[in-house]
Amino acid sequence: MRIGVLGAARIAPTALVRPARVVDGVEVAAVAARDRGRAEAFAAKHGVATVHGSYAELVADPSLDAVYVPLPNGKHAEWTLAALEAGRHVLCEKPFTANAAQAREVAAAAGDRVVMEAFHYRYHPVAARMAEIVHSGELGEIRRVETAMCFPLPLFSDIRYDFGLAGGSLMDAGCYAVHCLRLLSPGEPAVRSATARTLSRDRRVDRAMTAEFDLPGGATGQVRASMWSTTVFRIRARVLGERGTMTVTNFAAPQVFGRLVVTVDGHRRRERVAGEGTYTRQLRAFAAAVGGADTNLTPPADSVATMSLIDDIYTAAGLPLRP
Repeated sequence: MRIGVLGAARIAPTALVRPARVVDGVEVAAVAARDRGRAEAFAAKHGVATVHGSYAELVADPSLDAVYVPLPNGKHAEWTLAALEAGRHVLCEKPFTANAAQAREVAAAAGDRVVMEAFHYRYHPVAARMAEIVHSGELGEIRRVETAMCFPLPLFSDIRYDFGLAGGSLMDAGCYAVHCLRLLSPGEPAVRSATARTLSRDRRVDRAMTAEFDLPGGATGQVRASMWSTTVFRIRARVLGERGTMTVTNFAAPQVFGRLVVTVDGHRRRERVAGEGTYTRQLRAFAAAVGGADTNLTPPADSVATMSLIDDIYTAAGLPLRP
C-alpha cells in the first residue's frame, strides 16, 4: 500500500512514518504541504520519495493507494472528500470532521473505499479488554462511566484553539474521551448537561469542557476534556458497576505507563495487556482493511455517532458548533 501524507504535520512521523517501517507492505510514498520547503524537508528527513506541489496534486497521484489526513480539524472533511473523489482510501486524524453534518457527508461519499478515523487507542488490545470486562457483566449492572482526556496546552495561539479551524478542547482532547465513553457505555449516551470554560479572547472556544450523560438502563456518564484548566493532566477511564469497578490509566496510549485495575467483590487485580504501540497496530489494521480484511474498527458510521455527540455537547454548553 502506497500512502501519501497531506501536510508535514508534527503527528505524522509518530502516527505514520515510523509505524510504516515495521508494517509489511506499507510505504509512505509522497508528501505535500502548503509550504513546499516544509514538504521537501519532511521528505528528506523521513525518506519520502515524492514531494507534490499541492494537496490537490497529491490526492490526484495515480500511484497512491491511500491518503493520510493530519491537517487541522476544519480541513479534514474537505480533503477526505477530495481523496475519496480521486479514488483513494483515507486514514483521517481525529476528530473526523468539524461537525456531524460533515461526518454524514463523508460517510455518504465513502462507497467501497476504506475510511478510518485515527482513534489509534481502539486498535490496542487494552481497548478490547476494557470493553470485554465492562460488557461481560463481570462488574455487574453498570451504574456510571467516566472518561477524561486532559493535558496542558497554554499556548493559546495554537491552531487547536482556532474556532475557524474547528478548535477547542472537546475537539482535540475530548473526542478521545467521548469515543471511549461510547465504547464502554451500555448503549449510546445522551447528553444531559455540559459546562465549558472558554478563552477570554474568543468565547466560542472551549479550553475545558465537562459533560454529563444519561446512559441506557439508568446509568450515568461523564466526559472531562481540558487543554488548560486546574486539571493539568488526566487520561483515564473509570467504570462503576454494582459489583465493582474498572479503572484504566492512559487508555489513549496504554503502551506508555498504561494500567488496568479491576476490583470485583472486594478482590483487586491488575492486568497487563501486551501489544505493539497503538499507531503501529492502527496502521496494520488500515493496511489490512485496504486489502479487504474486516479490521476497520472506526469506520464512518462510528465517526458520525461520535461527532453527533460532540455537537450535542457544544449545544448543551451554549457554544456554537464548529464550522
